[in-house]
This record gives sequence, structure tokens and C-alpha cells, in this order.
Amino acid sequence: MASDDVRPVPEEPITHEKAGGVSRFKVEMYPPRDLPYTTQSICPECFLSNDEVNVINAELYEDDGKVMYKKTCEKHGDFVDVYWGDAAMFKEASRWWFKSVGLDNPRTETVKGCPEDCGQCPEHKSHTALALLDVTNRCNLRCPICFAVAAEGGTIYEPTPEQVFDMMKNLRENEPVPAPALQFAGGEPTVSKHLPQYIKWAKGLGFKHVQIASNGIRIGNSKKYFQELREAGLSTVYMQFDGVTPEPYITARGNDLLPIKKQAIQNARELGMESIVLVPTVVRGVNDDQVGGIIEYAVENSDVIRCVNFQPVSITGRIDHASRQEMRITIPDVIHLIDEQTGGKIPADVWYPVPAMMPVGRALGLMKGAPELELSTHFACGMSTFIWINEDGRYEPITNLMDVDKFIEILVDISNLYAKKKRAASKRAKAKLAGSIRHIKRKGILKDLLSAFLNRGDYDSLAKFMRRVIMIGMMHFQDPYNLDLERVQHCDVNYAVPDGRIVPFCTMNTIHRSRIEKKFAQPVDEWRGKHKPTQVEEDSITKPYTGA
Repeated sequence: MASDDVRPVPEEPITHEKAGGVSRFKVEMYPPRDLPYTTQSICPECFLSNDEVNVINAELYEDDGKVMYKKTCEKHGDFVDVYWGDAAMFKEASRWWFKSVGLDNPRTETVKGCPEDCGQCPEHKSHTALALLDVTNRCNLRCPICFAVAAEGGTIYEPTPEQVFDMMKNLRENEPVPAPALQFAGGEPTVSKHLPQYIKWAKGLGFKHVQIASNGIRIGNSKKYFQELREAGLSTVYMQFDGVTPEPYITARGNDLLPIKKQAIQNARELGMESIVLVPTVVRGVNDDQVGGIIEYAVENSDVIRCVNFQPVSITGRIDHASRQEMRITIPDVIHLIDEQTGGKIPADVWYPVPAMMPVGRALGLMKGAPELELSTHFACGMSTFIWINEDGRYEPITNLMDVDKFIEILVDISNLYAKKKRAASKRAKAKLAGSIRHIKRKGILKDLLSAFLNRGDYDSLAKFMRRVIMIGMMHFQDPYNLDLERVQHCDVNYAVPDGRIVPFCTMNTIHRSRIEKKFAQPVDEWRGKHKPTQVEEDSITKPYTGA
């Protein structure tokens, strides 16, 4: 199919009235969490040894200032793990847990219950914010740490172009919010010869933001190929970046990848690509001493780096499960390390849980007249903050510039003006935004941020503001030991798969990935015969990158 033949999905915007009426979009919150409480999980041993999803109760409780997680299987006994390394931060984060409107057209029915019915089932409570699509399980690396177990097993999982197109279309058919952002992943997506075409299709179908999750090898080695992806419509490179010295790469990736990462960033600079996200997988004892250095590196390269998204290691996929306790690190642990390693420039009290930003999407959607993306994960899934870069290169947290709490409260008020059908809601909303200037501590510096909302929620007018900030994010994906089904049901990072399902990230990589790949994979020789691989594709199977 030619890119010119691709039509946007949906062809007409979904309005609030079509999505159940504007009153449905009143802002509501979950009550803050007190410890202890009970959720549900699975027995890791039942699953890892027998592929059995045995749902059991799990208790979250406070011990020595940490949130601990304990569950008991009748067959395999007790499992205890740290859930969050700071109980006080956990309780504070739970105060910012907003409800979302969820998904109106689930793809599966409730039969066996969560997490067996993923796809998404009617129990799911969030819509897709970031969609993922694995274009191949082939990879040009063989990292000792890989949640996807890429390039192993002697089989190739690689959806056909027709399947990829159908999966993208399926994501855009989500109601009331078609998936707005798509990440091509794998494996390593750049070893697929179809990737430029997939990016063009994605833009044609209506994805506002299209990115790749990449190790950076191919875009570092070939500026011409990088430019091809940009011309196809690539928005962002979500690039694996584990440290600022060779040692973390040698341990976690098998060889020193730092030079090729730096070359990829330089290529982005020369091509005018201003949207690189650094993605460090943080492993205790491997690179937890480098989190501050990674942020400093991002600031030094802020002309192209927009975000650092730290990911505390998930004990799943190709990793030494026996070393779980030595490697485990949680969101608050990394936040406190950032505080220490930046000399207090990013203190631990400037972070907000991801769902605290839900009112931003809710207010933008109501101002524009159509439901918009809402960040609506469980409060324990992730935290974030922004740092502002001054003219002299110094940086400071955004909370030094504005009262974030008050700004969120104003967006809640604006949302409810519309949802409660208050008279002259639009005029009153703009007046509230204009009045919010009193919560900005440095007048004039955030003019672009306010104008974005005053201009009927125009995302484009945020561009100048975004060039002066770097987002620092934190997302801890789950594994069989700390899996919390309540978190799963609020997941808004979801995979499209060839059978029409849309699967939450953590159950995809903990439970469903091996099953899906087994169902759709084919032997390497059979794939070669049908696919006629290019040299790059063949090398991903037989000659992984060594840096030599």
C-alpha cells in the first residue's frame, strides 16, 4: 500500500458528545492510599516453571520506611520484595491519582480474569497513551539484560507489513481517544527494511507522534539512514543509554556502546533532529552511580535531548533471576540518588506521579472540543519532573519557576467548568488561565506555556518552552515478582499484536510475549525463504554488533 493511499483513522474527530456526553469528563480522584492494603499478583514460580498464571493475593505494607510486597503461594511459599523504597513518597504520590475515562471499545471479554484476558478487557481503566508495536524480534545486539529476550530461540517473530498496518489501524480505532503516539520497537526496529514505510503509514493514519525504541547503532553508523527515517516522519528516538562511561555498557550490553551512542547524538544534531530521549536501564551495582552524570550529559546536549527516562530494571526476559535482590532498585531509590548526585539541584520533593498530569489532557480536550490523551497510569508506575535550563547552562527544577500544585488545581477547575456545563465556560476558562500568572514565580519566563492553553490547547505553541526544558522521567516496569494487577489495569503503555489484541506493557513482557511469539514466529530458514533479507537484516541474525 502506498503512503498516499493511507487515510486518517478516525476520519472525523470523536467529540465529547459522541463519547458519552461532556458531563462524563468531570475530574475525579481515587482516595489516597493507606498502608497496609491488599492487591492481587501472580506466583512467579508457578509461571516461570510451568507457564501457569496463578493469581494470588499480595499485601503492601510499610517496613523500615519502605513499601514491601509479600505474597504466598500454596505450592511455593512466601515471596517478599521491595515495592517502593520510600513509604512517605509512596503515600504522597497516591494523593495525585486521577481517574481516566478509560477505553470504550475493549477488544476482549472477561473470561479468565486479569491478567489472562489482556487485550484489553472490560476491566481495563485507562486508554492507550503510548502504543508499542514490535516490528521484529531480531536485534543487532545480544544484551545480557533484555526484557524482550530478543534474537534468541532460533525463530523469527516479524509481523508482515499487512499485519503491521492492521495493528496500527486497530490502535487508531480506540475510543474515545485514538492512540496518539506510536513507538516501533522489537528487537531492534532499525534492522527491519520496512521501518521507513511503517513510519510513513503511521503518520498517514493520524499518529501525532512516531518514535523508535533503538540502541542507536544504525542511526549512529549511518547519517543517511537517520535522515531517511526523519523524512518518513520520525518524531523521536527513544535511545538506550546506560551511562557516561564504558563500564555499564560492557556489563549490561556485552560491549562498549558509548561511542556509537555519542555518534548518534551528533548525527541528530547535524540533521536538525531535536528530539532524542535517553533511556537508561538502572541496575543496582551496575550504573546506579551514574544517574546524575547522565542528567548532566543531557543538559550539555540539550539542543537535541528532550528527555531522560530512567527505567529501574525489570527482572524479566534475558536476565539472571537469581540475582534479583542484588539488582533490584525502585523509583524512590533512583530519585534519591539523583538528589545526591546532582548536589541537590533536583531534590526528591520536586517529582510528581505520572497521573498528576491527567488534568492537562482533560483540560486541553475540553477546550478543543474532543477528548485528548490523558496520562492515567497507576500512581506507583512512574514519576517525573522538568528541569529548566537557564541561559548560562545552569539548570533548576520547574518548581522553582511556578507553583505546579496550583497550576494542576486550575486545570481541574477549568475541566469542571466544561464538564458541569457552566455558563460561558470557555470565557471563564481563559480568565482562569490568565489569572494563573500569579502562580508563576518568574514573570514572562513561562509565557509560551500559558499561550498554549489560551490558544485553545494548541500543543504546537509549547515548542519554544520545550526547548528550554528537559523532562526527567522514571518508569518501573513490572516482573513476575512484583506484578500488581491493579497497576496492570491502569496501564496506558500498550502493545498491539497481530491477533487484534492491545496488551498492557507489563503483562506483555511478563506473561504474553512468549505466547504471542510462539503463535506467530517461524523458523529462521523459513523466514529467510519468504522474506529475502537485506544484509543488515541477515547480520542481525548472524553477526551482532561488537563495536569493533
